Amino acid sequence: MFTHLMVGSNDIARSKTFYDAVFGALGGAPGSYDAKGRVVYVHRGSFFIVTKPINGEAATPGNGMTIGFTMNNPAEADAWHAAGVAHGGTAIEDPPGVRTGGFGTLYLAYLRDPDGNKLCALHKMD
Repeated sequence: MFTHLMVGSNDIARSKTFYDAVFGALGGAPGSYDAKGRVVYVHRGSFFIVTKPINGEAATPGNGMTIGFTMNNPAEADAWHAAGVAHGGTAIEDPPGVRTGGFGTLYLAYLRDPDGNKLCALHKMD
């Protein structure tokens, strides 16, 4: 359904440090800069891009928006979360762990990136 995800940043270098760490915790390669100065990540068949807003305005996180990343297991989610906190992210919501609800039993870990975008690591336990 999706071709890519893109988030805005007010400090591309700071964001690259953060996303290199969280994607590195999943075995991903560091991001590369494209001709427009955006940082592009390609991992597990998906594209994730960090950019300054094209309209020249400040980047702000989307209210109510969450970007979810598939994890292979809870240990990978924990490594992702730890890497994010160690590289400028903020732990939010409950600590990483198992939650049960309408989507079954999930292992979830939540962060805000350095620009405030809400991210989620998700492993479906069922």
